[in-house]
Amino acid sequence: MPADTASGLFQGTPVISRRLLFPGLSLSFLLPSGPASAAPERTPGPRPGNAAPASRLPLVMLDPGHGGKDPGAIGLSGTYEKHVALASAQELRRLLLATKRYRVEMTRGRDTFVALEERVAMARRRQAALFVSLHADALNDSSVRGASVYTLNETASDRQTAALAQRENAADRFGTPNFQGTPPEVARILISLVRQETRVGSTRMARSVVHALGREVPLLPNPSRHASFMVLKAADIPSVLVEMGFMSNRTDEAALRRPGHRAQLASAMLRAIDGYFAAGGERYAG
Repeated sequence: MPADTASGLFQGTPVISRRLLFPGLSLSFLLPSGPASAAPERTPGPRPGNAAPASRLPLVMLDPGHGGKDPGAIGLSGTYEKHVALASAQELRRLLLATKRYRVEMTRGRDTFVALEERVAMARRRQAALFVSLHADALNDSSVRGASVYTLNETASDRQTAALAQRENAADRFGTPNFQGTPPEVARILISLVRQETRVGSTRMARSVVHALGREVPLLPNPSRHASFMVLKAADIPSVLVEMGFMSNRTDEAALRRPGHRAQLASAMLRAIDGYFAAGGERYAG
């Protein structure tokens, strides 16, 4: 491992039920997401400044990209994306918990490999209200810099995003949610119905992230993009993938190595998450 990425640099199922109403028809179906248990009652996300019992606070699942045997992108000076992602997630976790408005869990809290499918499964088992995956991209063109945010769509918004999704997905294989005992045709319809609602929440969160980050750091042109990212395929949880910058750009890489810059990014992400829940984001969760 390069010297500047040594450990000293970055220290730091429930059953979900939905009811769909059509003219003259009421349809209920269950989305099994692990060992069966009683699902806690969903309540609107707390607005900033309002206290709520800890057990009723919305759960934000933070997902530091890559880890362990998968370093992710490697910067021009040798910085590993996996270290930047973990350090940034830890700082964001600290800020979120300090508000006492959220519960927070992470898909990994150390330098370990976690399969993409397991990252999604963790969020579903915990009944997360929001899933935020943190990354730092790399391109052959070292002049490109800036942050961006991505949501799930089977069709990529552009070639660059399609290539990014292909790189991120190469870390693992992903299986779609398992509707046990359900014919494949019906399962596909149910997944589609859930995603239609969840996609609204994901898009709302993406807009909140772009607005918050744009006040702090440079953004890519058209910074809100979409593609078929495996790690965003929790059909019943609004999810975004945030690329905090480019490891292939010396300016972005140097910034992401600085604790002060990561704290700035985390503060912007906190504002984005606050804005999302203040606008009723919890209703988009499963």
